[in-house]
Amino acid sequence: MSDSRTAPYAALLLRLALGILFLAHAGLKIFVFTPAGTAAFFGSLGLPGWFAYVTICWEVLGAAALILGIFPRLVAVLMIPVLAGAIATVHGPAGFFFTNPKGGWEFLALWIAGLLALALIGDGAFALKSTPVGARR
Repeated sequence: MSDSRTAPYAALLLRLALGILFLAHAGLKIFVFTPAGTAAFFGSLGLPGWFAYVTICWEVLGAAALILGIFPRLVAVLMIPVLAGAIATVHGPAGFFFTNPKGGWEFLALWIAGLLALALIGDGAFALKSTPVGARR
């Protein structure tokens, strides 16, 4: 049974944590690897280099939407392909454990589970724009 008094705050905490993680992930691509370096890395994976810029924008915009609470349930679902792509192209072949060389996919799987949990639990407290899909009437 869920506690209806605290569940919105749990969703808020989850929303903030997930959004901050995506900001950090995008920040790594922007400030450490640089967008050009990230594009070159994507190219080395056989992906078009321009897709790196799309991914960076997707992560930044998704992070902002999660943190601010703009359609959070929908955004949570829309962020999953970014992580699934990272598993398929980089982390999956490295094995399960994130401590493996090139990092495994365990952290990304947990991140996906958090996004799915947020999509199921609700928008959370202080959401600026509630998700219209699945909202109770």
